[in-house]
Amino acid sequence: MDISEPTSAAVDDVASHDDIVVVRSLEKIFCDFWGRPKAKAINEVSFEVRRGEVFGLLGPNGSGKSTTIKILLGLLNSTRGVVRIFGRSPRDVKTKERIGYLPEESYLYRFLNSEETLDFFGGLFALDNEEKKRRSEQLLEMVGLKGVQMRTVGEFSKGMQRRIGLAQALINDPDLVILDEPTAGLDPIGCREIKDLILNLKARGKTVILSSHLLSDVEDVCDRAVIYYGGKVQQYGTLEELLTERDSVQFTMPALSEAAQKEVMEVMQRHADKDSIRVDNPSQNLESLFLNVVEQARASDETSGATSGSEVAEFLKADEPIPSQAETMLNRLIDKDAGKAKSPVEEESPSELKLNEAKLDSLSGSKSKTSSVVESPTEKKVEEKKNLDEVDDKLSGLLGED
Repeated sequence: MDISEPTSAAVDDVASHDDIVVVRSLEKIFCDFWGRPKAKAINEVSFEVRRGEVFGLLGPNGSGKSTTIKILLGLLNSTRGVVRIFGRSPRDVKTKERIGYLPEESYLYRFLNSEETLDFFGGLFALDNEEKKRRSEQLLEMVGLKGVQMRTVGEFSKGMQRRIGLAQALINDPDLVILDEPTAGLDPIGCREIKDLILNLKARGKTVILSSHLLSDVEDVCDRAVIYYGGKVQQYGTLEELLTERDSVQFTMPALSEAAQKEVMEVMQRHADKDSIRVDNPSQNLESLFLNVVEQARASDETSGATSGSEVAEFLKADEPIPSQAETMLNRLIDKDAGKAKSPVEEESPSELKLNEAKLDSLSGSKSKTSSVVESPTEKKVEEKKNLDEVDDKLSGLLGED
């Protein structure tokens, strides 16, 4: 069954308000040239990804993770099952506009520099030039490539390519971010920054799907996870449910004197087997030690490589995504023209098209002129409302509405 045509009963079963991604009974069979089944990559997979959570997609090589991601992106059709993202088919254009994707390999044009790369991807989402430039500057600062922005991507190391790849995945301020091995090739500082960014996106209410073989990264940031093997879901739940060992208890306390330790051991030995009790000192992990050493060295030494990134890009912190001028104009035209399609007889002539273009040019000119004389907040709101009314009137005239 094609994922764009699920049964009504299946659709009723898949959605709740907080479910951004819903997968039900998903199956993918790859066939050979003659149409004979060759490999079942996914077998009866079901899970949900909720709004504002970080979801881990785990499993060894060949377990079906990449196939699942391609189906979520609308790049592959499933053999059977239901997939819904934001309540729509993965192949719906409106769905794709709200997704940011970092693939496992950075497929970027090697002769473009960082600024040109982000300019290209920003153009795919119809961002206007000023907004595109503003976001690009903030993203390059965030991923630590501001100092090397004029170097071509082909000169970058793998870690630096991952950084620019992450920037392009966020240029459209997506609601769902899918990251496939985002820390591959990054140094420990970059890994820590990526994890901090993921947590910041979560705090903003974004939804993140993280596929990684570095399980420590997943443990640091994920709320829930699914573990694949052989194309099937083997374990599924919150990290606490998956990692907690219910048959043992751990105590942590300040360092005690030898006499106190002996006393505590005697009490524990009365209730548990001596060989099952372990006493040792806690230790920090290697990542924490590494970051502390580098932070101290940074104060006195310089580096020619990628620098530590800055804060999260300002536009990613905003409460509401900023619509571009192209999006605003297009949405208005679509909304007003949705129920009024022209017949071939009613198509505009070349002279009418030129007249309408002139009207749009005068419209944009009058808008910029009036915006420059606004002084107080109250006057600005009144002026903006007046301008919007004028815009609607002129657009209605262009569309032939009463």
